[in-house]
Amino acid sequence: MPEPEPHDTSEHAAPDATEATDDPSDSDSDSDSDSDSESDSDSESDRDHSDDAEEPRFRDRPVSFVRRSGRMSDGQERAWADLGPFYVLPVERDRAATSIRPGSQIDPARVFERSARLVIEIGSGQGHAIVSAAQQNPATDFIAVEVFRAGLARTMLDADKVGARNLRLVEANAPEVLDHLLPAASVDEIWIFFSDPWHKKRHTKRRLISPDFPPRVARALKPGGVLRLATDWEDYALQMREVMAEAVGFVPGFDGDWAPRFDGRAMTAFERKGIAKGRDIRDLSYVRTDEPAVALGSAPPVDVQD
Repeated sequence: MPEPEPHDTSEHAAPDATEATDDPSDSDSDSDSDSDSESDSDSESDRDHSDDAEEPRFRDRPVSFVRRSGRMSDGQERAWADLGPFYVLPVERDRAATSIRPGSQIDPARVFERSARLVIEIGSGQGHAIVSAAQQNPATDFIAVEVFRAGLARTMLDADKVGARNLRLVEANAPEVLDHLLPAASVDEIWIFFSDPWHKKRHTKRRLISPDFPPRVARALKPGGVLRLATDWEDYALQMREVMAEAVGFVPGFDGDWAPRFDGRAMTAFERKGIAKGRDIRDLSYVRTDEPAVALGSAPPVDVQD
């Protein structure tokens, strides 16, 4: 099977971060913003998955992204300065640049100045999926979670262009957002589309969807809330399904092996390209039950290199 390049779809990876998978610094075209997740070479382009990059370990498990140095364009810098005060949620940090200080919970009703359905996208990348959803669903509130600042800047530019005022952004490590920033049972849906598959065996421990992740999602979701997953990497799809089959407090929201494609996910150039190349796009969905979630342990210590 061919090896993956950096992703797009909800468009996640970037020159210096991969909470998810595309290059937010690129334009929105088939040729340069939506690269494949499976390339014909062994290079991993924007992702720094090299074994010789030693990093301090202050968390109890590796994070699902690697942040490297990078610059925003002048336009992205302007977006951050001009649009950031409205779109970007200020958060209290712990030791790391993308950390969330325990006890720094937000009140979504105060953030959006209303009570409405709340959808979180983890690894929003350039924001194509969530901006489209926010534009089409003005009665729903959305929060995009991403570690790559240029992607967030691109998201703000696109959101401002279409007048999506029901969207906010968080620059942070997703598990800490679920643990500390979001109130318990406050979220209607959590979306994770095309997160980094970390396809090499020595890197699979970095995958976001692993056994310690569902309890975090269960804490944030309301009973009846939905976790939506999508990937084009078969091995990761199988792992996702296995992890969720064992997760307490969830039942499948589909019959058979895979869920139908979520029609609320914008079709990006990345996904079209994958389909054209014959790759299977795997969707999964899980409904939060009333069953208590497995209690999370104490908050993990936070690393300083992210």
